Amino acid sequence: MKKPQVQLGLVNPKSPDNVGSVLRAAGNYGVDKVFYTGDRYPRAIERRARMVDMRRKVSEDVLITQQDCLIGVVTDNMKIVCVEFALNAIPLPDYSHPENALYIFGPEDGSIDQAIIDQADDVVYVPTIGCMNLSASVNVLLYDRLLKTGNYDAGNTLIRDNRDTNNRLKVL
Repeated sequence: MKKPQVQLGLVNPKSPDNVGSVLRAAGNYGVDKVFYTGDRYPRAIERRARMVDMRRKVSEDVLITQQDCLIGVVTDNMKIVCVEFALNAIPLPDYSHPENALYIFGPEDGSIDQAIIDQADDVVYVPTIGCMNLSASVNVLLYDRLLKTGNYDAGNTLIRDNRDTNNRLKVL
């Protein structure tokens, strides 16, 4: 069976900390690639050369690439799913994730352009009171996908292989 293809698109992100946390989530949840548009993120990295790296080892292999247009990275069998607090969007708890998806997230201080929303196969939102930040939204969506697709390993081998070296806990 072919591995599902999962990619993230970030519309003009501004915070290197948020993007670093998105990369960490991408590594944790097996995302293939992360794309971003705009120039705020690279400019912020240049200005904050000594910032803390939030990615961690799990995300070292996640490819992040700047794109002019996120729609251009979509392959033939991939669905475009925008994650946005938009009227008539589908609540995430009611959503069935496609096998192959590009999930597009808006900027921390704005929204996804209407032209992208109009090309999306689906638009979903997390039913919270107020908006979550970018990395929180990515984590919630990817965890929801994990739960609903059932595409995960579980058990002590997973825990042993992936826990922090400072964690030696066990349930008796």
